[in-house]
Amino acid sequence: MARWVCPECEREFDKPRQSHVCVPGCTVEETFAGRPGYQREAYDTIVAFLRRLGPVHEDAVKVGVFLKHERKFAEIRPMARGLSVELYLPRRIDDPRIARHLPIGGGRVVNIVRITAAEQVDGRLKQWLEEAAGSARP
Repeated sequence: MARWVCPECEREFDKPRQSHVCVPGCTVEETFAGRPGYQREAYDTIVAFLRRLGPVHEDAVKVGVFLKHERKFAEIRPMARGLSVELYLPRRIDDPRIARHLPIGGGRVVNIVRITAAEQVDGRLKQWLEEAAGSARP
C-alpha cells in the first residue's frame, strides 16, 4: 500500500497532501497510557483479529488510534467511561449495541460501539470489524 507521509506531522495517509488535522503522531502505548487495562486489552484483541485478515496500518494520536487499509475503516478511542469503537461502513447497523450513527460523505456511516469490558470484543463486533476492514480495501 503506497502511502504519503506528511512532512509536518510525519503521519501516513493514503493520498498525497491529504487533508487532515496536522497533529503529531504518538505510539499506541502513549494513547492508552493512564487508561483502564481493559481498554488496551480490547484494543489488542481487535488488532490481533484484524491482522489475521491482512495488513493494518495503526495511526496513533493522543485521542485514539485510526485503523487503515487504503483508507480509514475504524477508530478506537479511549474515553472516560469506555472504549469507543467507531466503524466506517457503507451502511447503518441497526443493533442495540450501536450507541450512535453518524452519516458521512460518500454514502458511509460511522457506527459507534461503546465497550466497557474486553470480553465485549466478541463474534458480532469482529464481524462488523471484518466488514469495515473489507470496505476500506480497493
